[in-house]
Amino acid sequence: MRMIKWQNGTVLTPDQTKLPLQEVTLEIKTVEQMAEAIKTLRIRGAPLLGAAAGFGLAIAAYNSQATTPPQLIAELEAAGIVIKHQRPTAVNLFWGVDRVLNKVKSTQGTLEELKAATILEAQLIADEDAAQNHAIGKNGSVLIDDGDTILTHCNAGELATVEYGTALGVIRAAWEQGKKIKVIADETRPLLQGARLTVYELKRDGIPVTLITDNMAAYIMKKGLVNKVIVGADRIVQDAVFNKIGTYGVAVLAHEHNIPFYVAAPKSTFDLTSKADDITIEERNSDEVTHVGCQQTAPNNIAVYNPAFDATPLKYVSAIICETQIYYPQDYQTFKTKQQ
Repeated sequence: MRMIKWQNGTVLTPDQTKLPLQEVTLEIKTVEQMAEAIKTLRIRGAPLLGAAAGFGLAIAAYNSQATTPPQLIAELEAAGIVIKHQRPTAVNLFWGVDRVLNKVKSTQGTLEELKAATILEAQLIADEDAAQNHAIGKNGSVLIDDGDTILTHCNAGELATVEYGTALGVIRAAWEQGKKIKVIADETRPLLQGARLTVYELKRDGIPVTLITDNMAAYIMKKGLVNKVIVGADRIVQDAVFNKIGTYGVAVLAHEHNIPFYVAAPKSTFDLTSKADDITIEERNSDEVTHVGCQQTAPNNIAVYNPAFDATPLKYVSAIICETQIYYPQDYQTFKTKQQ
């Protein structure tokens, strides 16, 4: 099902902070509301952020009081700055804004035609992401064998995309092909996207899933209870994959235990002009670590370090699955020489 929809100037999307106990639909009508939803993780997941960014500009165009095309473009640029400012690491957020702006700037037409072009381009981003996720699932399913138990970290499912999912899209495709697979989901501290969202999705779809704490992964691998690891990505650069904090540790453990470690992501997540050291890793509020939900679990006034992402060097990545192909280690050198 679609995770984000445009409806006459309103963007409809699940409030992911309420899951799994409540299913609440956000009705976003202003750029400020979109920015708040992105900042607070009501909307999250790299591909979904790309679509949300596009729809944020669509909202700006829909509500614009501009009287000339240059005024409209100036308003859209201002809206884009607000949206980009919310989270620094996931490249899709920036890509979505830039794609819509570039389309509008290259469109010759009346004010109303430019507004329509803005909305249409945002809708195209969403439609393309849905199709790409299904293609990622189909491509990646060849790497999954009947009887596999797959470990995943964070949530790279339907909730993180417009439809179907990336890492969970591969799992879904394998399941739909009749492969008898099981999933082990890390809880993914501190915001528990694995426990709250991944387990919710898989349980809903009838795919067998077992929840573990993050610090159980090494033990599970040592016991031989995992055959594959598959995760999503928030940005893929020349030499690393950025994903939810803890992914790097899982990749090192998988390497140590000779377990394939796969990354699934659309090409909109590739940022091949950059290297790992170029990227700003988002640091989030200390309350996410000192509290679980509303319950405080740490002493008052304690120092907290809370990076939201880490970078996994490509030497730990067995393959990268995207909508057009699977990249293997022998292909990674091309990331340094050209945009894919």
